[in-house]
Amino acid sequence: MRFMMLIKANKDSETGAMPDAAALAEMGKYNEELCKAGIMLTGDGLHASSAGFRLRNERGTISVVDGPFAETKELIAGFWMLDVKSREEAIEWARRVPLLSADTPQLELRQVMELDDFPVDENESGWREQELELRGGVPDGPLGATAKPDDGARRYRYMFIVKANVDSEAGALPNEQMLTDMGNLMAEMATSGVLIGGEGLAPSSKGARIHFKNGKRAVIDGPFAETKELIAGYCMTQVKSREEALEWASRMVKVQGHGELEVRRMIDAEDFSAETIAQVPEIFEAERQFRERAAH
Repeated sequence: MRFMMLIKANKDSETGAMPDAAALAEMGKYNEELCKAGIMLTGDGLHASSAGFRLRNERGTISVVDGPFAETKELIAGFWMLDVKSREEAIEWARRVPLLSADTPQLELRQVMELDDFPVDENESGWREQELELRGGVPDGPLGATAKPDDGARRYRYMFIVKANVDSEAGALPNEQMLTDMGNLMAEMATSGVLIGGEGLAPSSKGARIHFKNGKRAVIDGPFAETKELIAGYCMTQVKSREEALEWASRMVKVQGHGELEVRRMIDAEDFSAETIAQVPEIFEAERQFRERAAH
């Protein structure tokens, strides 16, 4: 079963401060342990919300609100995707995340929805088969681009964050029309080489949070009250510009219907200074190798 670990933002991450060499080394060791255990599917940091934006769909009218966003404690600064045998195993790994501290006191753990979570209907229009194709024929496999950009231009990675609502937190599944429309959009993104991955998340009632307080780490089971700040799903993309990200995100929020979509730029090796890279070159090389393996 797959779980997403969400590390919450703090004042430093929201000022745009990049992790220093010591923090990168510590995180590199943790990520290496995840890789050796064979459970890490992916993981990334996000730029401050000042480099992002939100799209709101209110009765068909879409508005764009540029960051930064005020509710720092509910914003996300990074994530991991893990493939583990149980919720208990996911919690044990979450307890060990080195970034948890008095400055970053919270990590959220959410279960990823799999195809088996959707009841089979003999009258389905074909969305399930399309989803399987995007996953490479594996029911719980990650989505991924079927076409790779080859024009040599730098791509910027953006994460589209689908906000939760009362229905998603109640465990209500999307209707077939929404699944079909979203599947068609994701298939187009994959064919265009834009899509890196994307998943829906189970309600927070199936999740947990790891809280750091007084030097100790405690587990708090969901559900969580602040529905409007919870996440119901995500999509990772690679595009040439913020404008292209906005174009794809606008199409996604239209399919999503009434609600909000947050778009955040993901951190790449190119975003770090040459000095930082020179201090811990082995961490950046390990990251490059991991992404290369994941791509295959």
